[in-house]
Amino acid sequence: MNKKVLMATALMFMSIGAAKAQKADFSYFKYTGNDSRFDKKIDRNNQYLNPIMAGFYPDPSICRKGDTYYLVNSSFSFFPGVPISTSKDLVNWKQMGFVLDRQSQLPLGRQKVSGGIFAPAITYNKKNKTFYMITTNVGMGNFFVKTKDPAKGWSEPIILPHVVGIDPSFCFDDNGKAYIVNNDEPVGGHDWVGERSIVCHEFSVKGDSTVGPSREILRGGTHLENHPIWIEGPHMFKYNGFYYLMCAEGGTGSWHSEVILRSKNPFGPFESYSGNPILTQRQGLDPNRPDFVSSAGHADIVQTPNGQWWAVFLGCRPYEEDFYNTGRDTYLLPVTWKNGWPVILESGKAIPTVNNKKGLQPTENYNTGNFSYEDNFGTDNLNIRWIFLRNPKNKFYSLGSDGLTIDPQPVNISQSESPSAIFCRQQHTTFTAETELTYMPSSSKDLAGLALLQNEQYNFVFGKTKKGNDVMITLQRSEKTNVTVASVKLSAEDAQKPLKLKVSGNGRYYDFFYAVGNGPWQTLALGTDAINLSTGRSGGFIGACIGLYATSANE
Repeated sequence: MNKKVLMATALMFMSIGAAKAQKADFSYFKYTGNDSRFDKKIDRNNQYLNPIMAGFYPDPSICRKGDTYYLVNSSFSFFPGVPISTSKDLVNWKQMGFVLDRQSQLPLGRQKVSGGIFAPAITYNKKNKTFYMITTNVGMGNFFVKTKDPAKGWSEPIILPHVVGIDPSFCFDDNGKAYIVNNDEPVGGHDWVGERSIVCHEFSVKGDSTVGPSREILRGGTHLENHPIWIEGPHMFKYNGFYYLMCAEGGTGSWHSEVILRSKNPFGPFESYSGNPILTQRQGLDPNRPDFVSSAGHADIVQTPNGQWWAVFLGCRPYEEDFYNTGRDTYLLPVTWKNGWPVILESGKAIPTVNNKKGLQPTENYNTGNFSYEDNFGTDNLNIRWIFLRNPKNKFYSLGSDGLTIDPQPVNISQSESPSAIFCRQQHTTFTAETELTYMPSSSKDLAGLALLQNEQYNFVFGKTKKGNDVMITLQRSEKTNVTVASVKLSAEDAQKPLKLKVSGNGRYYDFFYAVGNGPWQTLALGTDAINLSTGRSGGFIGACIGLYATSANE
């Protein structure tokens, strides 16, 4: 007799009103994405789709060792932190793990969902054959970790007390010297709202520390007559005797862009490219163009073994105006050098969905395109797609032949704590996600089901709970205030049966369904406005995440 049958049998002999909240059993989770953008036939040996990493893979940074590329992305207040992926062809990526996979590396405390880790930058130092990942933890400051082999894990954090601001990045010179560039407040204070500077620090590789004072190498950004805002995300690299400084500019919204400058000296003065920005989608494009991409910027650049250059960068896929629930994706485009300047995309050109690149090595891909997967949780460890919000205080879940079991903790997703939930990314604008749940609540503060998360105040909770002596299915929508969208009472008999939950999203509007036992799908709510899951409405930096979630009133 399996665990679910035993639970159901026990519940038949218990008074619902007196029952203690049970653990929540999820027998499976199924996700299907079906975007028209990706409904294209391509030659996967010679063509690829943008984005290459769909859904909440922002702030990409890339490096290469030999014939292998390494890519990292921001993770904010999710744990483990900084997903790291590898590829041989820049298109087909496989996540190998997380750079920050220990709580000692990633203290998140009570940080907001869009706090935590900002803009990690990965660099390989050929001189000492070491990988470095440097980043900002909003609650701790700037630090880096290092390793000789990313597959074997990374060091404990090495704090950089003299590097303030955000978005640090390493530059390892061919003469053995090293530098850190980052975003900071302008010397003497800003002259207009949003004005920032890029500063440079010399770095001692042997001492793992900065040397001497920092220097302001770029103030304000490019085209200063226009009062540019938020020069950030800097990367400096040396090529043909020049130090190139590549930065994001214009903020992370629709005015986002990438600009390039160069100098013969890492501390400047830097000359700005007359054709800046070298990447943007902010103007001069048909607003009704197919496969609309907005907010392109925050790029990093890499050279292949045969001398070609490619750029990774973030962009967004709005379903209307500048609203998107999928967050900031990772895109890939070739770089063209023009008179000594790297250009990612010519002005007035839209980011193409289908792109040419010869000699690809296609694999089963859950990073982009239309796909479906099902997780039955029958393995020793969670699939790498699952992440936690903040640092879990204890292991609240177990895996087995019957699926995932969550022991509800007295934390809900509106709190700045770590809830008893595991999350995956919403990667498509049109998608379905479903699960089957066996669970019996004992009070109105007990609930188990699905959580759709943008942040603490902007989310959905869809699950099984209790109101008075009645067991209910409820859908709650939060946009600063929490509102019950729909609910339905379960009979005493149905309350003891497994419950299926399904959400079907199509752009701004989501439908919610349930099924009791082996019964048919029934509608709970249609056309529910899910714009609260967009960063355009909620603020912040993440994409919507789908959680298997349980909470309890019990201490």
